Amino acid sequence: MTDEGHEPGAPEAGGFAVDARDGRVGRVTGRAGPNVRLRPPGGGPEWECPPEAVRPASPGVVLRARVAEINREGQLPR
Repeated sequence: MTDEGHEPGAPEAGGFAVDARDGRVGRVTGRAGPNVRLRPPGGGPEWECPPEAVRPASPGVVLRARVAEINREGQLPR
């Protein structure tokens, strides 16, 4: 762990990460105790992931996640 109490290599709030337990991709929204909080691209319920199971998303995964967010923002209201 770093001197800030975060795991080395854990993405900061606002970055994308992968939950290695099941492969889900999410934007880091913060921390809940020792766990990292993630929200799916484009919205949805957040989930918590232990820091040892979080890894930074690759550039290709980040690109797909950003496209999903942009597409979600561009949808017409129902």
